[in-house]
Amino acid sequence: MTASSTRFSRILAAGTAAITMLGLSACNNVTPVMPNTPITQPEQAAAPMMQAVVGDYADAGYENRSQGYDWVGVMVRSAGNEQIDIKVRARSDIKNPTCHFNGTASLMGQDKAHGVIFQTKVNDSTAFFQFKDGMLTIDSQNKYALNQFCSGGGTLVGDYQKLSSDLDLT
Repeated sequence: MTASSTRFSRILAAGTAAITMLGLSACNNVTPVMPNTPITQPEQAAAPMMQAVVGDYADAGYENRSQGYDWVGVMVRSAGNEQIDIKVRARSDIKNPTCHFNGTASLMGQDKAHGVIFQTKVNDSTAFFQFKDGMLTIDSQNKYALNQFCSGGGTLVGDYQKLSSDLDLT
């Protein structure tokens, strides 16, 4: 056998061994698939920003509801990574509710000076939901755009304090 033939045999043997090892190690990376088994993604924890805004909020009248005061409450729930569902409800146990609103708002921005701000389109205007230091402030480019959701001259515009428990709708 010649020197070049021996060298060729060694290279061929080394190449074959390398390909075999590569093939065997790739077997360890295969995930078995069971028929009719859905593949699910692990649940992600809610972003700290969303944890800070999700909850129930109420205006100042809520503290005096046992004395018959009217009040407005806001329920905020996560609707994804950058959206929230907003439900505004007013006292309805001893009188007709004065305010009612359902909507979805998208994240506009977040910084230390302004907190977290979401926005949505309402009656040809933009409504803003600003969350900072346990307070929700609802405002709009056109203040009158948020009057439609309340009766008796009321409006959604205002400040709402975050509650430590669920909003009591009774």
